[in-house]
Amino acid sequence: MKFEGERACSGDTALLLIDLQHAFLHQSGENYYPNARDIIEPCLQLVDAARRGNRLIVYVVDRHRSGFNDFEQLKIPPHGLDATIDAQLIEEITVRADRPELVLPKRRYSAFFATDLQLLLREHGIERLVIAGVKTNVCVRATIQDAFSHGFQCLLPRQATNSNRTGLARAALEDVDRYMGWVVELDRALQALCEDDDGLKEGPT
Repeated sequence: MKFEGERACSGDTALLLIDLQHAFLHQSGENYYPNARDIIEPCLQLVDAARRGNRLIVYVVDRHRSGFNDFEQLKIPPHGLDATIDAQLIEEITVRADRPELVLPKRRYSAFFATDLQLLLREHGIERLVIAGVKTNVCVRATIQDAFSHGFQCLLPRQATNSNRTGLARAALEDVDRYMGWVVELDRALQALCEDDDGLKEGPT
């Protein structure tokens, strides 16, 4: 199903960027870790490729309500509160109003849980996702697992994701590549965002 509109996107591939926000990627962020910023340049390359391909771009942010109960707080401290800078996208990211780009808040690890992400993607005819961001072993992995369960093909460029838990990140990459999607080099993900949708698709290896 395709609609024509001011910000209609092209093709069946979309870009999901997970938690590119101050909390993780700014040096004063509440969840910052030293190698977090290594993913910014690869993610910006993905944004540029998605824009050149006129792809749908979804900037997922971890955003919680200040002063309200939140089940996540049973496991991790309050974070990403909606009135704070930690819940905002980093300065390097600009959401363009003239493009098929939007910000999607989430309150759980997966960008699909209790959001309208699946509905958004289906209405735009999306079948394949390039997913990047932080942290590999938490929100990125959870989002890919749900995406796979919903029937979306997932590409995860290894240069555009990381974690402060390096062992868990390596295990998450192995899990994703074995069971839920394809861990690829950055160039392959850039190609997926730029290519004609009749081009190369991923398959079992």
